[in-house]
Amino acid sequence: MLSYLVLKTEMHAVICKIAMAYKKLLTKRMEFSASHRYWNPDWSEEKNKEVFGKSAGPYGHGHNYRLEITVEGDVNPRTGMIINLYDLKVIMKDVLEDFDHKYLNEDNPHFKSLIPTTENIARVMWDIFHEKLKSNPSCALYRVRLYETDDLYVDYRRTEQ
Repeated sequence: MLSYLVLKTEMHAVICKIAMAYKKLLTKRMEFSASHRYWNPDWSEEKNKEVFGKSAGPYGHGHNYRLEITVEGDVNPRTGMIINLYDLKVIMKDVLEDFDHKYLNEDNPHFKSLIPTTENIARVMWDIFHEKLKSNPSCALYRVRLYETDDLYVDYRRTEQ
């Protein structure tokens, strides 16, 4: 009986070590709508049209974006979660208030001097989500994925440290 307990304990330790070797990631998706215009104020109208094409039009254009936020952390053995999904949803909704149904060039202060490309929108979102999740000890921001269309998305993710 004693050898069985020792073997069982050793197996449990091996299983725990194997489980700790895997990344634990959780992704939450939300949608929002926004419009934007690609325009560099340092360039002429001709240069803007040459570089940005229709995206430089005077009235901008809109998208139904899909945002995915991925966090990394250990699964809490008491809750079975990396982060409470309700808490993550509240954070995401709070952040998206500055993006949803906005003309980003004029309605979002981050884009007063930054062209609201999908790459720049994802970068701004990374900065905001990173700051909001810093106070949560259970997880860290791992990736921001922003879909502009079904076949175009940008990833911002944490590199290994």
